[in-house]
Amino acid sequence: MPHDEHKITRKQLIEGLNQDLAREYQAIISYVNYSQVLKGAAYMNIAGELEKHAGEELQHALKIANQIDYLGGMPAVTPAPVRTSEKAEEMLRFDLENERETIRQYRRRVRQADSLNEFAISETLRDILVQEQDHLIALATALGIDPPDPGIAD
Repeated sequence: MPHDEHKITRKQLIEGLNQDLAREYQAIISYVNYSQVLKGAAYMNIAGELEKHAGEELQHALKIANQIDYLGGMPAVTPAPVRTSEKAEEMLRFDLENERETIRQYRRRVRQADSLNEFAISETLRDILVQEQDHLIALATALGIDPPDPGIAD
C-alpha cells in the first residue's frame, strides 16, 4: 500500500499538479526546439512526431492548469529546466528521460487524486498518461531500444 496517499491534502495535490504543469511546459519547449533542429534523413520521421507531441503537451498543460484552478490553486508559470544538445541521439534521450519521469509522477498523481475522491481529476490524468506512454514508445522506437518501464514515483 502506498504510504503517502492517504494523508495527502488538496494543497499537496495542487503542489504536485503544479510540478506536473512545469514538466508539461518543459516538454512543450523541448519538443518545439528538438523538432526543428533534428537534422538528417534518419530523423525526419521522429522530428515530425515531436512536432505533434508539442501540440499534445500543450493540451496536457491546459488540462492540468484547469484542474489546479478547479482545486482553488494558481497554475505555475515556470517550466522545469530544458536541456539542449547538438547531438540528435542525446536530444531523444533527454526526451525519453523526461517522459519516463512524467509518467512516474502522473501514475502517483492518479493515486493521490483517487485518495481524495477526485475521480474526475484522476480520469483526466489517465487520459494524459495514455498519450505520454505513446510518446515514450515513439522515442524508444526512434532510439532503437525497448520502452523502459517508468514505474511509479514514491
